Amino acid sequence: MMHTITDDMLRCFRDQLKYEEHSAATIEKYSRDTKAFQRWLEDRPLNRQTVATWKKHLVEIGRAPSTVNGALSAVNGLLRCIGREDCRVRFLKIQRRIFREKGKNLTKEEYRRLVDTAYERGKARLGILLETLGATGIRVSEVQYISVETARAGCAEISMKGKIRTILMPRQLCRKLLKFARKQGIVSGAIFRTRSGKILSRRQIWSEMKSLCKHADVVASKVFPHNLRHMFATEYYRKYKDIMKLSDILGHSSIDITRIYLIDTGEEHQQQIENLKLVS
Repeated sequence: MMHTITDDMLRCFRDQLKYEEHSAATIEKYSRDTKAFQRWLEDRPLNRQTVATWKKHLVEIGRAPSTVNGALSAVNGLLRCIGREDCRVRFLKIQRRIFREKGKNLTKEEYRRLVDTAYERGKARLGILLETLGATGIRVSEVQYISVETARAGCAEISMKGKIRTILMPRQLCRKLLKFARKQGIVSGAIFRTRSGKILSRRQIWSEMKSLCKHADVVASKVFPHNLRHMFATEYYRKYKDIMKLSDILGHSSIDITRIYLIDTGEEHQQQIENLKLVS
């Protein structure tokens, strides 16, 4: 029975994640978390008590409960991979939050300011990229599936995490995508590319979005690709109140995941309580 975590074990776990078709972002995160655990472990014995001590250590140094559970998910997966399931520990119990912190949600108005600012500053690719993310609710990792062909068809088939789903795109968005592609001399294939022809990376998209914050007067902490997905989900649900359809559109495996996207801010929750008018 092994009593430590070796580099070979980490490579084996990474290979397993690839085989299971996890996203590149998930593989990278799990690799970071398991490497950090390996460094912390050092000469300590690998057993359940030691893993529990590591979990307690993460809490004591101020890691958020969700961050601790994310790291536990990675390490528990590694332990399963190397045949040491006897060392796995339980996740922290987190009470479901009924509202999000004020300042976390990206509003529709802020989204529009970001888009307008991108176009005004001559960043057409960024502007239409923001509109593509905002108008479809796709993940940033799915941008690669937005092509000349899908814009012509008005829909895109996305294959992620072993599942295939069809994304419908607004007609106006399709027209803008095709017009942009023509100007860039792109006749087929992916639309969002670098000057050298490579697919835009998650990091580059994130960086370009952040560059707009000051000029658009939007708090930087609100501006990242996944928040556009949250914004889309919020706007869709407010208009149609159909969580089942929304869950399908977002490609969620469970409605419980979709519910997380629809949590109101504390300010909205406070107003709902005020509207009950239960105090004379």
